[in-house]
Amino acid sequence: MAIPPGPRYIFTLLPFLLGPPAVVYGGFKFSNAFFGLTVSTWFTAIAVVLARPVLSIFERYFTRYMDRRAAATNNAFIVPHVEEKRPGFAGLSIMAALVKDLENGYPGDMFLPWMEKYGNVFQLRLVSDNRVITFEPDHIKSILATQFDAFDKGPFLYKQLHSLLGTGVFNSDGDMWKFHRSMTRPFFSRERISHFDIFEAHADNALKQAANRLAEGYPIDFQACIPYPPAWAHMNTETFKNHPSNEFVEAFLRSQIQAALRTRVGRTWPMTEFWGDKIKADRDILDRFSQPILVEALRKKDLENTGAGTDRDYGDSLLSHLVHHTQDINVLKDELINLLVAGRDTTGCTLTFAFYMLAEHPEVARRLREEVFEQVGPTNRPTYDNLRDMRYLRAFVNEVLRLYPPVPFDSRTTTTPAVLTSKAPGSKPYYIPKDTRVLYGVFNMHRRTDLWGPDALEFDPDRFLDERLHKYLTPNPYIFLPFNAGPRICLGQQFAYHEASFFLVRLLQQFTNFRLAPDVQPPESKPPGSWAATDRPKAKEKIIPGTHLTMYVKGGLWVRMDPLKPEGPEMA
Repeated sequence: MAIPPGPRYIFTLLPFLLGPPAVVYGGFKFSNAFFGLTVSTWFTAIAVVLARPVLSIFERYFTRYMDRRAAATNNAFIVPHVEEKRPGFAGLSIMAALVKDLENGYPGDMFLPWMEKYGNVFQLRLVSDNRVITFEPDHIKSILATQFDAFDKGPFLYKQLHSLLGTGVFNSDGDMWKFHRSMTRPFFSRERISHFDIFEAHADNALKQAANRLAEGYPIDFQACIPYPPAWAHMNTETFKNHPSNEFVEAFLRSQIQAALRTRVGRTWPMTEFWGDKIKADRDILDRFSQPILVEALRKKDLENTGAGTDRDYGDSLLSHLVHHTQDINVLKDELINLLVAGRDTTGCTLTFAFYMLAEHPEVARRLREEVFEQVGPTNRPTYDNLRDMRYLRAFVNEVLRLYPPVPFDSRTTTTPAVLTSKAPGSKPYYIPKDTRVLYGVFNMHRRTDLWGPDALEFDPDRFLDERLHKYLTPNPYIFLPFNAGPRICLGQQFAYHEASFFLVRLLQQFTNFRLAPDVQPPESKPPGSWAATDRPKAKEKIIPGTHLTMYVKGGLWVRMDPLKPEGPEMA
């Protein structure tokens, strides 16, 4: 039987908590026994009780002193600390704000006042650790590429996400990360990602399901495609609700939200799940769903080894490719979950926000359809060359990725002390001590007007085609990082572009008049009235973007659209 997270965490803290009091008490006993020094009971009790707090205060100030000394040695500054509203609360108010922001806030919004006050890099003191947060492209370049060896995912993030991601590629470092990377890399060759048969089958099936639901007179949740609107939830049968695939999707969402909460709380997350791991039950649902699939893949692999299998290339699917590298079913389960985060949620996010932008910008939808009809035609299947030549479609996808990046925030932990440059003219660089968690936010970076121009908050695909491309992005490519960068850059980057672009082409060939359906939108998914009263980007939102490990739309993206008539004016 596994020990619950809370007791296990407290057990690991016992040496930290009880060590100093034990040393103080033992010191008094030793002094009395060998030197005859007598100390009153009340003084002993006070000294024992205060030993840990006093030592903690000393350790904090000594660590700060040593960090400043190391920074001076490197001719650098310490990253400025955010002042807590209630001094002395050891980061509790900041931690509470981080959790509240995840549950009810707009992505990256809580960082804006700190960016205005401290600049684009600052430091948060939480209960158990310090966290550096940066929105500087040069810093992110150092973290992901030029100082790659100085930054790992780190042991604390591993513990936070292990219940969900296990030892998969997104939750591992060193040799384990290299092993997972080497398993999947060959599958993303140009030849493989250019096979569009599977794209066509799934895109056409999804659009057929959408057309059927729309023909019944109901809007659809573009993020999920199938469920009826909340007002007609009774139309969703028990068979549908309890279908293993739906249980899987719901468990996957819950587990990612809980994992994100852990990262906001920090190292003390076990105290919020004291008597039970809140992800385990959902991970069990995921494993029950994948177990038969994995067993069947391993069985087919064994048949191939004995010569009794089919003549199909084992690489026809990623899973059949993976089972030829390892037969460890736990490793395979972990890798499948990691790849689902990478392949399902990120592309789903991109397509969801792409539809949102089509609904909000009909003139963009018109230009896209014109390009699709010119390059592909009204019914033809797009080819690799078609997708390569559709420059406005690629610009549209890039603009969606800029404003709504699938992974808006990520982090690394320093394995050695690191130095990050400062953008202020003549200013010293920043010193980052070892074992410091560094969070970088591409969501905020993608919206900075000093990096993208005064219209950075506006949705405009032409910025990836006109002079703004050469003015802003070309000389500074690290301002646009929807797929990460460096050795851990997304292996499926081109696959994702092809998948999203293929679906959008099919969507534009078959439907028109894209619009939101606020009348069926769940009340909890509508932006609060206070958003409209601000001068921030959230004032224009008609949905609530949420974040867990990736971005999504809270409550779903409820939409309507009309079938495209072959001879209608939309064809012009």
